[in-house]
Amino acid sequence: MEAWFERSPFVGFLPWIIYWVVADGPSTWMFGAVCAVLAVLIMGVSAGFGELRLLDIVTAVFFTGVTVVAVVVGAQDRDWMDSHATALSSGVLAVMALGSLAFEPFTAQYAPPSAPRDEWEEMAFRRTNQVLTLMWALVFALIAVLGYVAVASPETVHWTKAVIPVVVIVGAVGMTQIYPRQARDKARPDTA
Repeated sequence: MEAWFERSPFVGFLPWIIYWVVADGPSTWMFGAVCAVLAVLIMGVSAGFGELRLLDIVTAVFFTGVTVVAVVVGAQDRDWMDSHATALSSGVLAVMALGSLAFEPFTAQYAPPSAPRDEWEEMAFRRTNQVLTLMWALVFALIAVLGYVAVASPETVHWTKAVIPVVVIVGAVGMTQIYPRQARDKARPDTA
């Protein structure tokens, strides 16, 4: 269980998944508060295992911010938060992923500790995580745009809030499972 928790980005994305399911409805901010509590718990467990991740920190900050802003602005002024929740949350994830490319790609934080062994594997490991992180940044950016389109053109909501995002996320999860193995095999020197 500990290894799965430490190496699975699913745990870090759990508050976001919950939020996306309920986002854009009345009182979205209350679910944001629940997600803030969950995010802080996840962050605490990650810290207990010895490593805070960028996703954990961004998640806790975002949902705490959503909760604070919602309480401060009041019910009438937070309608925009309810209607633009998907665009805002996905936009934050896109910025996080893109920003992490300047330092350590956020996907690298979920790799097994034994991942890079030799110099050629180290280069392949870094490049693989750059590609995966960029892919996720583009996925989140697309979902943010689709969230905006859903608000601007409500007749598209079935496609822009459900069908297209789910298809894109499933494809990205598949790529995340397949691509590292293929990149590793391609990077290995030919010993024949």
